[in-house]
Amino acid sequence: MNQQKSNYVMSMLIIGMLFFTIGFATWVNGTLIPYLKIACELETEVQSYLVATAFFIAYTLMALPSSYVLNKVGYKKGMSLSLLVMAVGAIIFVPAAQVRSFDLFLVGLFIIGTGLALLQTAVNPYVSIIGPAESAAQRISIMGISNKVAGILAGLIFGYITLSDVDALEASLEIMSLEEKAAALDELASRVIMPYYIIAGVLVLLAAAIFKSPLPEIDDSGEDAAAGNESDVAAQRTSVFQFPYLLLGVVALFLYVGAEVIAGDTIISYGKSLGISLSTARYFTQATLACMLLGYVIGIFTIPKYISQAKALSIFAILGLIFSVCALVTDGFVSVGFIALLGLANSLMWPAIFPLSIHKLGRFTKTGSAMLVMAISGGALLPLAYGALADAIDGRSAYVILLPCYAFILFFAVKGHKIGAPK
Repeated sequence: MNQQKSNYVMSMLIIGMLFFTIGFATWVNGTLIPYLKIACELETEVQSYLVATAFFIAYTLMALPSSYVLNKVGYKKGMSLSLLVMAVGAIIFVPAAQVRSFDLFLVGLFIIGTGLALLQTAVNPYVSIIGPAESAAQRISIMGISNKVAGILAGLIFGYITLSDVDALEASLEIMSLEEKAAALDELASRVIMPYYIIAGVLVLLAAAIFKSPLPEIDDSGEDAAAGNESDVAAQRTSVFQFPYLLLGVVALFLYVGAEVIAGDTIISYGKSLGISLSTARYFTQATLACMLLGYVIGIFTIPKYISQAKALSIFAILGLIFSVCALVTDGFVSVGFIALLGLANSLMWPAIFPLSIHKLGRFTKTGSAMLVMAISGGALLPLAYGALADAIDGRSAYVILLPCYAFILFFAVKGHKIGAPK
């Protein structure tokens, strides 16, 4: 029993390290959006949010191939391979910065997203299956803390490297000659070269460490799945599309990720549109992530002891609706504050939606997980829609897009996760 407990703790530590990697790679986008808009001389908000689109669209295109890879090589080797793919994407940032090519930056982001699609397809069902199903949200909340701490550090580090003196630089660009302007922007772009060399090296070392680690493989098919993750009813189903609650979960996760990315990745630009300097606004994403951390702590101590995963999802969906309305009807730092508070509303959505959606899928677990990972493309499409609304109207009014997102998530929490679910 002690050996089993030791293996469980070691597995959780390794998976926590991987969630840290996911968080660092994902939440640096909030800083990259305003940074690349300046460095690559982008003209519109929609263009700048292509950063999120290139990154998250990889989940849609590569999630099902990731499921195929995992079925062939298993969870552990799949995790190691994903980190190597991410390292390739990180290296592409170097020539992209050297020639100041926004298109090449997007290619690097897409490849990093491809690696993350494989990693997410592996680690999320792994952490859900490795322990009791009723406490899956608690375990994912612990992983979420690792993810968001990484996001806070990524924003602080890259905010300091890329945006610390950018207000003065933007003001001086207007009076520079073409040659001086090009030189200044080249210097700005070059700031990410060394950090991404380091990131690539760390990812390669981490891939080797995971490959050599004692992380156990989990069999989620056949008799093992039937014993713990598959009901008699589910065993009789022949297609993943015969699980309506999974399909509704995919939609809910799509909308949740879109809302989360909007809250985290647009808040800096939104603050700037209100006249707040970038030297101050660069900390706003960290405020959103800090609110998410608070939510994860709440989840760890309350789920499932005091409230169920579904009940927690209902409560936090309602908070999302309340905070969105408040952001729409206020202004200045108060409005920004309510966008940051969306981090709290979003915190327990992934930990609840994911396990509710894959519960008792049995042999369809990897495919169901891949479909849910595909839903991360909400982070590619909804911020782009927000950017189009912001260009057409204004940044504050564009947050109206959040209301239908939280309304559907509330429906999934109350009723959707029960539709067609095996008993």
